[in-house]
Amino acid sequence: MLPWKRVLRPLAALLLTAAVAVVPATTAQAAEAAATTHSGWNDYSCKPSAAHPRPVVLVHGTFANSVDNWLGLAPYLKNRGYCVFSLDYGQLPGVPFFHALGPIEKSAEQLSAHVDKVLAATGAAEADLVGHSQGGMMPRYYVKFLGGAGKVNALVGIAPNNHGTTLGGLANLLPYFPGAEDLLSTATPALAQQMAGSAFMTKLNEGGDTVPGVRYTVIATKYDEVVTPYRTQFLNGPDVKNVLIQDKCAVDLSEHALLGLTDRIAFHEVVNALDPARATPTTCASVIG
Repeated sequence: MLPWKRVLRPLAALLLTAAVAVVPATTAQAAEAAATTHSGWNDYSCKPSAAHPRPVVLVHGTFANSVDNWLGLAPYLKNRGYCVFSLDYGQLPGVPFFHALGPIEKSAEQLSAHVDKVLAATGAAEADLVGHSQGGMMPRYYVKFLGGAGKVNALVGIAPNNHGTTLGGLANLLPYFPGAEDLLSTATPALAQQMAGSAFMTKLNEGGDTVPGVRYTVIATKYDEVVTPYRTQFLNGPDVKNVLIQDKCAVDLSEHALLGLTDRIAFHEVVNALDPARATPTTCASVIG
């Protein structure tokens, strides 16, 4: 075994052990949250209204899940009259609760099946997708390669990893540690695929960032410490709106996680993206909206 594998393998095991150790407490919280969502989001009897004719599918980020990632945004949208759904994807064998770690191509297949299920239940022809982090990028694979363009009206990415991350420069160090990249690819494929310059990122963005017929919105924060540099989150192409949250509220200090979990200024921008005909200005006051 290579020397760095001796170091990284126990580290990976330690991280997963720590993750599993907190599952009993967090699973109870998730179960309680899931019980409340049955009367809120993931209600398959919900029928889209004339004001909001498309269901919204929420796509969680790396290490997250379909409940905890959306305890803020899902009720926010539901209270505004949207039919809201979420899914778990990218599960690894033996790793509960923490998802979006498996191969991104397979995760996109799971999203495809879930969108079909939601459309069948609601009777809608198209869905709107809102994703955080990996969840804002992975749907682009579904749209581009798995036929999703005909089923998706809008894709809203909150802090999405659209062009790969350097993790604040840490990813640039991997080539100096023999075996580190191989271990990362084997243990957590989605993490390796999200690195700047990966084969997955090259394929995803080859030929352009966007697909005709889909509206794209990116909501980013300049304080993002996970997807770096933060401007790599922005997309180029027609029907694209790139939003830096500090341009809407200069004192918004949200970083990567909080932007998707609790930031009501970002949530207001999500609603504007879902219903641009009724969009209202986003300001610092949107936090109380």
